[in-house]
Amino acid sequence: MEAARAVPLVNGSPAKAQGRSRRDALALAVLGALAATLPFFASDFALSMALSCLMYVALASSWSLFCGATRYLSLATSAFFGVGAYTSAFVLTDLPWVAAIGLGAASAVAVAAVMGSAVLHLRGTYFAVLTFGMTELIRHSITLAEKSLAGTVGRVLVVVPEPTTVYYTVLALAVGAVLTAMLVRASRLGLAMTGIGGDEQRAQTLGVDTRRVKVIGFAITGAFAGAVGAAMSVRWTYIDPTTVFNPFIGFQTVLIALVGGAASLWGPVAAAIVFSVLAETLRLQLPQVYMMTLGLLLILCVLYLPDGLASLGRRGKRVEAAASTEAPRG
Repeated sequence: MEAARAVPLVNGSPAKAQGRSRRDALALAVLGALAATLPFFASDFALSMALSCLMYVALASSWSLFCGATRYLSLATSAFFGVGAYTSAFVLTDLPWVAAIGLGAASAVAVAAVMGSAVLHLRGTYFAVLTFGMTELIRHSITLAEKSLAGTVGRVLVVVPEPTTVYYTVLALAVGAVLTAMLVRASRLGLAMTGIGGDEQRAQTLGVDTRRVKVIGFAITGAFAGAVGAAMSVRWTYIDPTTVFNPFIGFQTVLIALVGGAASLWGPVAAAIVFSVLAETLRLQLPQVYMMTLGLLLILCVLYLPDGLASLGRRGKRVEAAASTEAPRG
């Protein structure tokens, strides 16, 4: 207990931590309010770009919530996204919109709990490969089930809500993902996940139930990815396993989080905005240039910014602090 109380003091006093939390909450409220006004004056193209941006804010923030703290590299985002999308496609004709989103999240949580219980005892390359392999297993299983039971592959979404409803739903999920990341970082769960990322064996000796903590964190990631998949499925009106279990969704989520800084709160948010703008401006007209840009950004970040773009702010603060301490000596 004494060790747990002492950890928050590493990055400053409790007063500074509370002040930082208030600033983060205020920034989130302002950004959310600004995003909420877009449907009143923005063009369809701008709204489409904003929707894609909000989608990746939710996915990258929820991914970073678990993987940034524990240092587990999960490639299962596409699985949760696709499960949520298919769940929504099945129930949307019979249930209200909010219930369909909730069931999409719940089904992804169930998948995350099963998957996490099976593979979270592994780390590094083994964990990443297994999560990707299980994603492909789910995709091909759904494809086989569709062919065997329905005689076709894919679902036509007959009941589709208004575009503004979809936009505000994804906005709520994006704000919820960032807010959840803020709350988890300040909680015992976040402290336990950070301990697992630092030294899992040591965390176990200090009494942390690492298996339970990892499954809970993984399930939170799955909940947001499943809810986003359920909301975004209606954007296509026709879905199939290839579309909603697209590995590119998972890879881009990881790339956004890593480039922005998976261990930071605002790094994935900023990177999601940059990547969404790049996607809309380059992917349709110059897809090769877009993919080359993604690869180049990843290489540069791995070589020069292993902690992501968020580390630039921390470096600047350290330089300023060093300059202020050296100034009186001159």
